[in-house]
Amino acid sequence: MATSTPAIISDVAQTYPDGLRDESRRTGTADGMAFPTSTGEVCVLFRLAAERQRKITIQGSRTGIAAGAVPHGGLVLSLMRMDRILGMTFDAAGSARVRVQPGVTLNALRAVLDGASLDTSDWNIDSREALRCLRSERWMFTPDPTESSASIGGMVACNASGACSFAYGATRSHVCALTVVLADGDLLDLERGKQCASGRRFLVTTRGGRVLTGLVPTYNLPTVKNAAGYYAAPDMDLIDLFIGSEGTLGAIVEIELLLRPRPPITWGVVCFLPNEARALDLVEWVQTSGRAGPTVLPRSGTTASPLLAAVKDDCSARPLPACAASATNGYRVRPVAVEYFDQGVLDLLRQARAAGAHLPQLKAGWNQAVYVEYAVATESAAAACSANLAHWLAAGGDSAEDTWAAIDASGLQRLKEFRHAAPEQVNLRIAERQRQHPGLTKLGTDLSVPDVYLRRVMAMYRRDLAELGLEYVIFGHIGDNHVHVNILPRNMQEYTQGKALYETWAQQVVTWGGSVSAEHGIGKLKINLLQVMYGTDGVAEMRALKRVFDPDGQVNAGNLFAE
Repeated sequence: MATSTPAIISDVAQTYPDGLRDESRRTGTADGMAFPTSTGEVCVLFRLAAERQRKITIQGSRTGIAAGAVPHGGLVLSLMRMDRILGMTFDAAGSARVRVQPGVTLNALRAVLDGASLDTSDWNIDSREALRCLRSERWMFTPDPTESSASIGGMVACNASGACSFAYGATRSHVCALTVVLADGDLLDLERGKQCASGRRFLVTTRGGRVLTGLVPTYNLPTVKNAAGYYAAPDMDLIDLFIGSEGTLGAIVEIELLLRPRPPITWGVVCFLPNEARALDLVEWVQTSGRAGPTVLPRSGTTASPLLAAVKDDCSARPLPACAASATNGYRVRPVAVEYFDQGVLDLLRQARAAGAHLPQLKAGWNQAVYVEYAVATESAAAACSANLAHWLAAGGDSAEDTWAAIDASGLQRLKEFRHAAPEQVNLRIAERQRQHPGLTKLGTDLSVPDVYLRRVMAMYRRDLAELGLEYVIFGHIGDNHVHVNILPRNMQEYTQGKALYETWAQQVVTWGGSVSAEHGIGKLKINLLQVMYGTDGVAEMRALKRVFDPDGQVNAGNLFAE
């Protein structure tokens, strides 16, 4: 049965103005906007756009900050009404998967895995049984971008990551299969391990029978956390071309995701430290335990001081039970996330609390903070983590009393709220300044470097920002050597200075083997940085790859490289 053409809104600016912008605060233009609910409707809209030579901008939840969802004319295709969970599998080998449409949000998927009601009337018996098993055994989808309202389709398109990518990897590591609508409305089905390049050459066959051939780019990807440009490697799995492609190769309309068992116990701790050097010492110690294999806990008979528990509504704290010496004997632990907050962040939070924000009180002398999250199997292992960390703090002259920790879900949620308060306060500060300078936006870096350059890149940031006298805060996923320097310009002159500084830093980071975008992608705002990273030849190879799937450059035009 033929699929009808979904309704197209013509007066987007009046009827649905949010469709013209995303969290980058950039606003675009569009001739129309549609909200398909099925793969067939997306195919119809793509064929219609191709016939009329209209550009298409694909949108998810519009939570991105690189303007990738901001349209430059043409038709906006919002996939947010394609929000069905299509089925699940749980096989005898212990592999668990879920199939979703792209508009399913991360929040919605988590809720279903936690037991929220779900209409499964059109599921087969195997899928229903898989859902029952997955809920009873507590499985999870591990990527965790700050914006949990992000759509799964958007997360795949941008290879989203988050704090827990330190242990589990970015979204790419969890994608098993995709269905993609190409620019002419044809469909391409990709399953991990089934379609691979031969060296640098590749060949795929669409559902309509067309054979597409092309070349994988020849540039070498950095070995750090990276979300800049097309994934490329000899003999690569071709599904990886589309993950992180920012919608430039087609619209992802169906996704199969790999799930992981939920650890029995997750606990986190914020360690407050007197200076940056000490904070980086802690980060490097945790990185060693996370990357060189699980850390063997000390076997000494020293009983660790108790850490402090998560803040309550009244911002007080409660002590953990003391860790017995025997708890340190024989356990191995591995950190899941390592996050950083500099003195600028803590001062910003102090100011927000003084202005009435519901935030915990930060003691004098707490100048730096490092958040570490662990996933463990038993309470004894959690106690061992606590003892190990307390031992490290004491060895360096710091106190385990200068910590907040959480060993239950509610406490962990409070620590995560503290972690997320940093970008929220930055956005509020910029919004205030935009009233006087409408063209102003925050300048948030997204650079990552190899382990050996972490201290050097931090020193570079501090030195250059001090020389220009710019206001800034630094926070982020330091376990992956990936922090966000948020420059807070007070006027347009400082904004211009900050942008120039960002590009200078990018050039240096690339020479160190780093990435110009570790998690937020390139979008339309950072195409100059993609050029810095891959050079003219590398970008030309990306353009050639795009032409294989989108010959006329109609899909998400302006993302990754200029139209």
